[in-house]
Amino acid sequence: QVRLAESGGGSVQAGGSLKISCVTSIVPSRGTCIGWFRQSGDKEREAVATMVIGGSGTFYADSVKDRFTISHDNAKKTVYLHMNDLKPEDTANYYCAANSPPCRLARPYEYNYLGQGTQVTVSS
Repeated sequence: QVRLAESGGGSVQAGGSLKISCVTSIVPSRGTCIGWFRQSGDKEREAVATMVIGGSGTFYADSVKDRFTISHDNAKKTVYLHMNDLKPEDTANYYCAANSPPCRLARPYEYNYLGQGTQVTVSS
């Protein structure tokens, strides 16, 4: 069982930056898919940025490319999402999720493990 704990959400003005973190209860094994999803209101959960542990695969939603960066610190068992040039449409609850290999990066409902989420609110 993998537990995920997000932190770092908050409120920021448009154009600002924020870094959110996800600490995992264990060191993810090589090939694990891990990353960030978001959901707001009655919208579907969408993949924002995901990566393969120990691999080269990453996924970014078109809406966040060149603004968001996902990174992983294995020693700290932490996945980060660096968000720059935030926009009001980025407002959502951001979830950290992980899935055992074999896995697909951009399929949010296939992920086995999900955190509680952290709210990000961007005001105009």
